[in-house]
Amino acid sequence: MEDEMMDNDNEMEVEQDAEEGSSTKKQKQVYIPGVSRPLKEGEQLDFDPEAYKLFYSFETKWSCLSFDIVGEDNPSTDFPLRCYVVAGTQADKPKNNELVIMGLKDLHALEEDEDEDEDELSDDESDDGNKDKKEATMHSVSLPHYGGVNRVKAQRLGDGTVCAVWNDIGKVQLWNITNAISECSKMTKKVKEEKQIQEKPLFSFITKKEGFALDWSKLKQGDFASGDQARNIHLYRMHEGGTWVVDQKALNGHAGSVEDVQWSPTEQGLLASCSCDGTIKLWDTRSSPADACAHSSDVNVLSWNSKDPLIVTGGDDSELKIWSLKTIQFGQPVARFKYHSGPITSVEWLPQESTTFMASGEDDQVTIWDIAVEADSQESVEGIPPQLMFLHLGQKEVKEVHWHPQLEGLAVTTSLDGFNVFKTVNI
Repeated sequence: MEDEMMDNDNEMEVEQDAEEGSSTKKQKQVYIPGVSRPLKEGEQLDFDPEAYKLFYSFETKWSCLSFDIVGEDNPSTDFPLRCYVVAGTQADKPKNNELVIMGLKDLHALEEDEDEDEDELSDDESDDGNKDKKEATMHSVSLPHYGGVNRVKAQRLGDGTVCAVWNDIGKVQLWNITNAISECSKMTKKVKEEKQIQEKPLFSFITKKEGFALDWSKLKQGDFASGDQARNIHLYRMHEGGTWVVDQKALNGHAGSVEDVQWSPTEQGLLASCSCDGTIKLWDTRSSPADACAHSSDVNVLSWNSKDPLIVTGGDDSELKIWSLKTIQFGQPVARFKYHSGPITSVEWLPQESTTFMASGEDDQVTIWDIAVEADSQESVEGIPPQLMFLHLGQKEVKEVHWHPQLEGLAVTTSLDGFNVFKTVNI
């Protein structure tokens, strides 16, 4: 696991043999991927525990492209922390896939004098029978799901929790995961526990082609939207009795696959979408589809700021762009950041602040940014935007990143080789 802190005190380090004399003492140097020279044979990247308040890694049986964090009633914000996650698998066969509800419990803070490289969610207690205070536990409850899972989005509805799922066989489904969360919360052993329960979808809608775009409305309970490779955006509305109805006519204005959709957190009925056609569009769903508002600009994945009228987007060009709703019609972002060396795979604003967001790319990097930071020529590092606060490494093919909606600064990421959950020292 490697990481990098974007300040002068805590940064990623490279170990190398000292060249002076015959000493074998190792020197440490700050290493910046894409800026520093390539690693030489025998050199390795070191995990710096001083850069993190908390860090754990964990794995599921199959890789997960998508996950969502499930909120709790009055969660404790004191260490050790607890976090519930729902994820969908990419198994070897369609019949082997699952929706997995995971309880990540006893997440302890890293001690200042911690010498270990990293903590892992453990299956067992230590060999000598003494419980390591750093150990955390993963409890999980799975639901059989036919087909690989492209995207999951969880939503609290009344006293229950429903998960919207996009799968790779062209279905948008809703699953009641209330019982699974309850079963997971009842697990109390300090070792890994797993069980499977049976559930059937509450709702299922078959589309012409599969998709990845999915989001619940923050303002209209039970409403959600999906976007697919057939260029369609479908709107789903919850009716009395816990049933859902799909609007007869889809929103159709993109020239390519709809890659992401997100509802406005402040204005009911306003939906943002983005596409592989290189555009972002705003739709007023209270109007008929033919009259829906559309503004075009360059974009691939997006996240809507809950505090200010801003949208952050990431594209195949590896750029991150900030758009103001006041000027988006002119097609010019208010800020752009070029640091990643591969297409952006995920972006999300920190829900408790208006200026901080997280992004991931196909360059295996997770970055944290603060757009309020201004350039300072005396403290700037060549090749590093001053707004880049933190660089988190160590995962392969990072697919999705999320902030915990209630535990400020707690981040979770998923990749081909598993999950990371961490909290940095500067947030």
